[in-house]
Amino acid sequence: MASGGVAVASLWTEVNRCGQSGDYTRALKALSKILHENRDDVTALHCKIVCLVQNGSFKEALNVMNTHTKVLGSDVVFEKAYCEYRLNRVESALKTIESAPDQTDKLKELYGQVLYRLERYDECKTVYTDLIRNSQDEYEEERKTNLAAVVAAMSQWEKVPMEDLGLSESTYELCYNTACALIGQGQLAEAFNTLRQAEELCRVSLAEDSDVTEEDIESELAVIHSQMAYIMQLQGRTDEALQLYNQVIKLKPSDVGLLAVTANNIITINKDQNVFDSKKKVKLTNAEGVEYKLAKKQLQAIEFNKALLAMYTNQADQCRKLSSSLQSQNPGHPRPVLIQAAQLCREKQHSKAVELLQQFSEQNPESASGIKLTMAQLYLVQGHVTKACDVLRSIEEFKHKAGMVSALVTMYSHEEDIDGAIDVFKQAIEYYQAEQPGSAAHLALVREAANFKLKHGRKKEAISDLEQLWKQNTNDVHTLAQLISAYSLVDTDKAKSLSKHLPSADTMSFNVDVDELENSHGATYVRKKAGKVVGENLPKEIGQGEVKKKKKKKKGKLPKNYDPKATPDPERWLPMRERSYYRGKKKGKKKEAIGKGTQGATAAASAELDASKTATSPPTSPRPGLATGSSTAPSGSGVVPPRQQKPSSGATRKKAPQKKKKGGKGGW
Repeated sequence: MASGGVAVASLWTEVNRCGQSGDYTRALKALSKILHENRDDVTALHCKIVCLVQNGSFKEALNVMNTHTKVLGSDVVFEKAYCEYRLNRVESALKTIESAPDQTDKLKELYGQVLYRLERYDECKTVYTDLIRNSQDEYEEERKTNLAAVVAAMSQWEKVPMEDLGLSESTYELCYNTACALIGQGQLAEAFNTLRQAEELCRVSLAEDSDVTEEDIESELAVIHSQMAYIMQLQGRTDEALQLYNQVIKLKPSDVGLLAVTANNIITINKDQNVFDSKKKVKLTNAEGVEYKLAKKQLQAIEFNKALLAMYTNQADQCRKLSSSLQSQNPGHPRPVLIQAAQLCREKQHSKAVELLQQFSEQNPESASGIKLTMAQLYLVQGHVTKACDVLRSIEEFKHKAGMVSALVTMYSHEEDIDGAIDVFKQAIEYYQAEQPGSAAHLALVREAANFKLKHGRKKEAISDLEQLWKQNTNDVHTLAQLISAYSLVDTDKAKSLSKHLPSADTMSFNVDVDELENSHGATYVRKKAGKVVGENLPKEIGQGEVKKKKKKKKGKLPKNYDPKATPDPERWLPMRERSYYRGKKKGKKKEAIGKGTQGATAAASAELDASKTATSPPTSPRPGLATGSSTAPSGSGVVPPRQQKPSSGATRKKAPQKKKKGGKGGW
């Protein structure tokens, strides 16, 4: 027994020495020997769990804790929750922490991490704020960094306004998180400047460490550069953003989340162009462990882009599969349905697309606005303007907006449905009369309605609108004139009484210099003025001075064969074919056709083959350059020259490629 006790003591000494030196593998061997002597040694079990955690063997450590639950009890709650957290069993880790009898600081730290992963940012913020307020140790800077990350996540994903927590931007991590929060608030220029500051702080802090290489620094800066590229992309500087994204990809950072986000953003820049590059980049978004590194909205955006890429690459089945999966995961989200509708439209199935959108809008009225706008667009593509108008008017959220009223009036006017357009104006005016009477939007709608009715000859219907406008501004002469014009068709007495309010002619006249106006730069039609009479240039009376010379008229040119004694042809103004004495061209003897026989035939050969010519007929001499060999062919030999292919009209003639002879240094 004594020797056994000495051996165990020496083993504990070995464990202590290995723990101080960080050699946890050797410490595990010593602990295994100790547990061989006493398998329920609580201290040895606890030390073994710590060594396994330090070596990254989280599953094995969790197995040890589960095997010896009765012996260990609540002594290893933190270690168990940490192992579950590292194994991405976040829900289990949360239950373990909440079941702990005592909430220590290290458990609270882990609790904050778990809440962040579960995207319960408000609770997470409370935990970190409490930790910073009630603890003073060397980890304060890390807690502030984590709190800044929570604020940034709330700003980006939940659009919560930024709260000044008094966190100084003393480290590049704090600067980076502040920049992310500014991006969420849409303050892109300030965010970009903060990222520049984070980049400088990162270079300075890492340059102080002699063991850090330039590659290590660039790898650490990758996340900052990727965020800077994202800001450039939002600002429309896509070329600069794409260049910076590709630099990050070439570095091959170890963070799979960073790679996935960067690749996804490149795909969004490519859109339906450069599809081959997008197909390569999408593989980076499928890396193992990506789902544990990114927020749910980031993962959702990546999946949406995968479905769109499948659509752009004409992978219809893959697109439908991905969009259906997205719809099952996000039942109320409109984007999967829009992707399915887009795919159907690419397949020219517009009616099915409309039916799909109609069904979704009925099941999810809270997301119906965007869906109905898409339905209206599809109806317009098919030429169903009236149906598109009906869909647009069913959107309660937008139907009284000025843009929607303008679109509906334009579409009804296109269909020549003036009553429908007037009804749109009427409903919009009634809405503003009840909600915002006398506002600028209300009066603008009334004026447009009146102008529209006057334009289409509905002066009687325009009277109430014009009266309302004139009461708002009795000095508006233009509106008064329109009102009088409208009343002149309905009530002449009313028109006369209103005409009394028109200003007098004297007040309407303007002091305008007509000559100056006509001579102005913008004058188009200028009245011609009579030349001013100058004393020196007065014309002299006839007889006293020079007599005004008359211009001589030039004699018309006569034909060369003109005979003044002959009577001109009365039909000389008619074309030759229409004159009474025209008999057509005389048909003379046919000239001997040259080269009009068989293609390539010579005149001599044609003459000899012509049976109409007697044997005593004199031979025809061959044309130079056509015959080869003897000048004449033997009589009755039947020899025909080889046929040549006639090139088509307008075509260029090409020589057939000749095979080069082998020889010398040149080879073939």
